[in-house]
Amino acid sequence: MASKQKILVVDDESDIVELISYNLTKEGYQVYTASNGKEAIKIAKEVYPDLIILDVMMPEMDGIEACRIMRSMPEFKQVFMVFLTARSEEYSEIAGFHVGADDYIAKPIKPRALMSRINAILRRTSSEAIDDYATDKLEISDLIIDRDSFLVYRDDDKFVLAKKEFELLYLLASKPNKVFTREQILKAIWEDSVVVTNRTIDVHIRKLREKIGENYVTTVKGVGYKFELN
Repeated sequence: MASKQKILVVDDESDIVELISYNLTKEGYQVYTASNGKEAIKIAKEVYPDLIILDVMMPEMDGIEACRIMRSMPEFKQVFMVFLTARSEEYSEIAGFHVGADDYIAKPIKPRALMSRINAILRRTSSEAIDDYATDKLEISDLIIDRDSFLVYRDDDKFVLAKKEFELLYLLASKPNKVFTREQILKAIWEDSVVVTNRTIDVHIRKLREKIGENYVTTVKGVGYKFELN
């Protein structure tokens, strides 16, 4: 139930905090707030939220530094973290993903889109992994991804995937809109194989798109890939 899930909203702009908090509370979430990174870490240690929404640019400690510090703590490694920012520069987005962000939302905030994104993120627990499926089938977007048969269905179409192609698709689709870095993908799909390179991931992504279509897997330049759920 949403009422059991706690969300920490961190932004130095009070109107933004109020807007997000109002919409989250209306959805049934338990909301906590902070105005900078230092305060966010303190409150997070007290309430252990399921999700933290962090502004990038804040006084005292910015969101990227706060995320980096919390990701270094065992108790926050599995907490979802989403960045807010009014900045459009690509480097700030990449910096956020490199310190462990799960998603990235640009200001100005559109409440309906924000709630849709947050609900999608929290539908799945962060403990899910490619080698520990919660279900034998994923039904997402207009696809059915069947783990037992290594087949993907869309309406009357059936797609036969190679094992690694299937595992890659399942990993991305298991957490829609989450960006997986190349390092995360390599570790999850190919583990410690020394012969696998980033080029291997690119080839498998290209084959996936050729088989199921271009609209599902999105490239996040300089970071990795995600399953796009609109």
